[in-house]
Amino acid sequence: MRPLWIIDLGVVDYEKCVDLQVELHARRLAGDIEDTLLLLEHSPVITIGTSGGEQNLLVPESMLTKAGVKLCRTDRGGNITYHGPGQLVGYPIFDLRNYDKDAHLLLRNLEEVVIQSLGDFGIIGSRSEGLTGVWVGQ
Repeated sequence: MRPLWIIDLGVVDYEKCVDLQVELHARRLAGDIEDTLLLLEHSPVITIGTSGGEQNLLVPESMLTKAGVKLCRTDRGGNITYHGPGQLVGYPIFDLRNYDKDAHLLLRNLEEVVIQSLGDFGIIGSRSEGLTGVWVGQ
């Protein structure tokens, strides 16, 4: 068993969370911290990842701004994603050498932990084909 730090950050703006992840990633690479899992909710934000594009945004950016939803372009994978209050987000900052150097396997394993943990509370969680994450209801 390896040590794991779990940090509950509450509600955090997307950009501030990215800055924290960059800092913690550098500290993990240096061996200054253990594997760390950040748990949080984001203030309303839509991110456009490296496989996404403005054409996938269904409303004008001005409408998002008026509704209090930020739009952030990111250098991370993914298409276009909404994050907001009520949605639990987890960011693992792990040394992948300890997990067969396979980020996708690590994510599937983390999803399974969440599904089983939800089950302990009588909540049915599931995966959605082709998407990362655990889904409850619709």
